[in-house]
Amino acid sequence: MKPVPQTTSLRRAPVQRRSAERLTRILDACADLLDEVGYDALSTRAVAVRAGVPIGSVYRFFGNKRAMADALAQRNLERYTDRVTERLKETGGGGGWRAAVDAVLDEYIAMKRTAPGFSLVDFGNQIPIGSGHAEPNHRVADRLTDLLSGYLSREPDEDLRRTFLIAVETADSLVHLAFRVAPEGDEKVIEETRELLRAYLARVLD
Repeated sequence: MKPVPQTTSLRRAPVQRRSAERLTRILDACADLLDEVGYDALSTRAVAVRAGVPIGSVYRFFGNKRAMADALAQRNLERYTDRVTERLKETGGGGGWRAAVDAVLDEYIAMKRTAPGFSLVDFGNQIPIGSGHAEPNHRVADRLTDLLSGYLSREPDEDLRRTFLIAVETADSLVHLAFRVAPEGDEKVIEETRELLRAYLARVLD
């Protein structure tokens, strides 16, 4: 079992395996209930019941549902990064930066379609969670800059970070548009997003 990343939303980080497994069950239950009832109707008690743990176990980790959703968003980011990393390993460096952009976009679309709770929380963009300074897209852009800079043989300097932030903000808005147009994501909007990202990034990365 992969450990849940430690985040500032956790009151107490799990130390023992049993505690880590319980935290995983809590976050899994939170994700499932977000899909079923939405964020407004989500409650810590309902999460405890779904996870099969005492309510005290939920409050041991989280002060409220907002902190719980933020931890889920952090876990989503860790899983997304892992998925992109695996895709890049599969390409073996072939395809250049365009293959890397495809991996970044394709894995985001895949999680939008399949990951429980992702449509509401994703990386923290969809509901008002975390602090006002958390800026989820900044977190995503920084993570992708650090991940892709070595693959692209570029220094992760401020120019590259700004470039990826603009790309992430653009992709985020257009992917959400695609899923408003069609429940599974409108393919034409997704492909237009891909072409737009390639055209913008070519100016910097070619």
